[in-house]
Amino acid sequence: MNKIHTLLFLIIALLFCNATIGNAQQNQVTFRASAPGQVIEGEQFRLTYIINRDGRDLRLPNIEGFNVLFGPVASRSYGLQHGQTIATHYVTHTVTLLAREQGTFTIDAATINVGGATFRSNPVTITVLPPDQPREPTAPGTISLDDAFVRAIVSRTNVFEQEGISVLFRLYTSLNFVSVNEIEFPEFEGFFVQEVPLPVDRESVVRHHNGRNYNTFDVRSMVVFPQRAGQVTIPSGVVDLTFSVPSGRRIATPFGQQEVRTEVRRPLRTNPINFNVRPLPSPRPANFSNAVGTFQFRPSINTLETTANEAITVTMEISGTGNMSLIRNPEVEFPASFEPFAPVIRNAFSPAANGLTGTRTIELTAIPRHEGEFTIPPIEFVFFDLNTNSYRTERSPEFVMQIARDEHSRAGTTTFVNRQDVRVEQDIRFLKTGEPTFVSRTDFFIGSFAYWLWHIVPLLLLVVLYVIYRKHIRENANVALMRNKKANKMAKKRLKAAEKYLKIHDKANFYDEVLRALWGYFSDKLSIPVAQLSKNNIEAELAKSNVDKTLIDKFMDILNTCEFARYAPAESDAAMDKLYHDTVEAIGEMESKLRRK
Repeated sequence: MNKIHTLLFLIIALLFCNATIGNAQQNQVTFRASAPGQVIEGEQFRLTYIINRDGRDLRLPNIEGFNVLFGPVASRSYGLQHGQTIATHYVTHTVTLLAREQGTFTIDAATINVGGATFRSNPVTITVLPPDQPREPTAPGTISLDDAFVRAIVSRTNVFEQEGISVLFRLYTSLNFVSVNEIEFPEFEGFFVQEVPLPVDRESVVRHHNGRNYNTFDVRSMVVFPQRAGQVTIPSGVVDLTFSVPSGRRIATPFGQQEVRTEVRRPLRTNPINFNVRPLPSPRPANFSNAVGTFQFRPSINTLETTANEAITVTMEISGTGNMSLIRNPEVEFPASFEPFAPVIRNAFSPAANGLTGTRTIELTAIPRHEGEFTIPPIEFVFFDLNTNSYRTERSPEFVMQIARDEHSRAGTTTFVNRQDVRVEQDIRFLKTGEPTFVSRTDFFIGSFAYWLWHIVPLLLLVVLYVIYRKHIRENANVALMRNKKANKMAKKRLKAAEKYLKIHDKANFYDEVLRALWGYFSDKLSIPVAQLSKNNIEAELAKSNVDKTLIDKFMDILNTCEFARYAPAESDAAMDKLYHDTVEAIGEMESKLRRK
């Protein structure tokens, strides 16, 4: 009976804890504001305020630089948490604004009353860009130099040796790019390169350049440090992309005329970069640490009074901005009776516009082996200061240490031995002390088994490599075979583009990409030109290849669904997601069953 009571008590306690956690989650109020980071002058956009509780008396701040066209309008939505419907729902207040003038504006926090308490949202900063200037239209099916390009953006070009330079490769485009074919960045010969990692989930940012607004993507970012003086030119790099552009043709659909788009491949070359690298002034100080930038030097010692055989630690902290990763450690002159150890170095710095900023910490540990008074001379850190364009020396104070006798050692002896105390204990040191190995005078390498192996094995390897090379040439010459091999790879690349449109709920482009992937896959796999492809000849060719009727029907259903869905009312995200996964699964299953022709 006691066990039953205990079990009931545990169940009630768990239910009470879950209810308490649920109430705590419901009582936590979140109120946040969101809007696009960049808009165009004269463009309409939405400013939204989302709160997870019912509130009243929403008060908007003074909105300067924008016209309020409509709102705020409230809408409600319910969510799922841990698989259960929760009482907390989300209320979205939407305000439609019109960008009235150019500039950067900050919309202050809004306030709302929930349960007698006032809550504030976060402020929102919006940059209003100028509209595009009129220009000549681009011919259908082509890409002009102003439609897409890559810029190499540098922080400065007139620098000293070892001075940090920020380099950013940025893509500007007013078109939709379908795929990235190849990226070849230039070699920064004569520079030390520190890569700057870019976020994996980075999004495009609208920027104004030469009278036009572009979607921009940061392709590569780095900080470079020139290692030699003179005029240095970094050549152009290439970013090869495929864009989707209007073809100039229109087709009739049940909903009217629709423009046909085509894919155009375009290599984009970056602009070359010219640097004027000035040498550091001469003469350089003898103890120059190779540091160039702005730094602070903070040395310290953990103790000035200790006993023999107890470790002391000298810590040197170098902080600031410059070529942090190329700095040579300052030298510390320990007394001869100190046993030093290898330094421990900790780096904590991040990229900045003119180098690396942060801190380098150097810890030097040494053990005094004798008692007495010892002195560590001032530690010097010499660097080239970019603020004054001159060498600067930072010094530590002189460290005077009192080392007491180690009472635990036997009669004050120590096992520490200086290098000058080493003695040779023998008059004659033998070069070899093991048993000698004798070789017969009648044994010769020429004509032996090993001799012939050295000749035969390379010859056999050469024959095998020649056979493999000839086979590779024959396969490359067979265009149909190569297309057959790459069919799955090309289909996956096109489906990745469809997945991007799926994530942003772009129905029309999503179904176009799925259809393009399927038609291209069958064209490559069955060696049929795209212009001659039809459902009937695809079905016939698959039947000849002994593909299951079920799989053939599955592909026909996907093709019919895509063609119908492009002109039908909007599909749900779930239906689009299911179609995407069915297509990926069908292509994978087809790869295992299609035979080579």
